[in-house]
Amino acid sequence: MITMVARCEAIGKYTLPVFRSLVAKELVTTYKLTQVEAAQKLGTTQAAISQYINSKRALKGTEQLGDVMPKLQAMALETAKNVVEGKIGPSEISLDFCKLCSCFPEGKTSKISDYFAI
Repeated sequence: MITMVARCEAIGKYTLPVFRSLVAKELVTTYKLTQVEAAQKLGTTQAAISQYINSKRALKGTEQLGDVMPKLQAMALETAKNVVEGKIGPSEISLDFCKLCSCFPEGKTSKISDYFAI
């Protein structure tokens, strides 16, 4: 049985961690930030960055995101660039996270787990 929940709730639970992971990986691999520097810029811990980079966090169910993944990746690249250029800080990053809702078209239901759909 699939439970319909608020879009932000489902996105926060399933999509937001993937987005954070993509941003963290971009900061460390492309921009050569240390894990500590990336954590400071994202307002998280070095341990969280390590888990993102080593794919121990946030990658469950990414195959179910399907056609949303390219949009998430593009948004993550832009967010990482803005972080490195100093255009946004940890508090403003949450606004980029909120843009994730636009990846899911209104009126179209997407199954993102066995229990949730948005």
